[in-house]
Amino acid sequence: MSHATVVTAAMLAIGDELLSGRTKDKNIGHLADLLTLSGIDLKEVRIVADDEEAIVEALNALRGKYDYVFTSGGIGPTHDDITADAIAKAFGVPCEYDETAMTLLADMYRRREMEFTEARQRMARMPRGSVHIANPVSTAPGFIIGNVHVMAGVPQVFQAMVDNVLPTLRTGTPVLSLAIACPYGEGEIGTPLTAIQKAHPETSIGSYPRYIGQKFSTEIVVRGRAQAAIDAAGAAVQDMIDAIRQRKDIAENHSAEA
Repeated sequence: MSHATVVTAAMLAIGDELLSGRTKDKNIGHLADLLTLSGIDLKEVRIVADDEEAIVEALNALRGKYDYVFTSGGIGPTHDDITADAIAKAFGVPCEYDETAMTLLADMYRRREMEFTEARQRMARMPRGSVHIANPVSTAPGFIIGNVHVMAGVPQVFQAMVDNVLPTLRTGTPVLSLAIACPYGEGEIGTPLTAIQKAHPETSIGSYPRYIGQKFSTEIVVRGRAQAAIDAAGAAVQDMIDAIRQRKDIAENHSAEA
């Protein structure tokens, strides 16, 4: 489909607490939902520890491969918030206190009658040349450098930052989908479904098994960027289901007659 515009993205979730299971990630699914609605394909997600070399390695791999990279976590005030330093290292620039961010934070803490401590000042550090991502929840900004969007890990703040970022992004042709309920398990549909996928290369066909009671069934989802292609593949899937049903009916009738 040469007329379709494809824009790709990856996400890098940062934090020891994610890998230990102490914190259950809520940001990946939220970002995936919004990117899909915006016509941006989330192609890869990585989760790495609060380790500078791991962050640099993952970021450099992702930013060279996809149109956009979104990170979450590690831009707070504590010693293990090292994301800004790691991203600066990946881009080969200094990580420094941003003057505008310092002013924003100083004013906010002054209004709250709280001390603007050295730890809190760390939230104003970002790679040289970064552009702010506004944070309407807790003021401390995220930042953009190159094609990388760096955001907080706290879900409420992450979501607010994503809302500010999305309108600035180049978007692609949205992916459409068609869900078809299939009363048969994957073992019965695997071979004909493979043939259908090969015959309809402009679509992506996924099968999602279900087990209710003592019976397997499958939800088949056809995805693509052209409605006509989805409809054609969907019709082929329905034909497959009907053929299996007819074959089973014939077999049952023969058994009853015997």
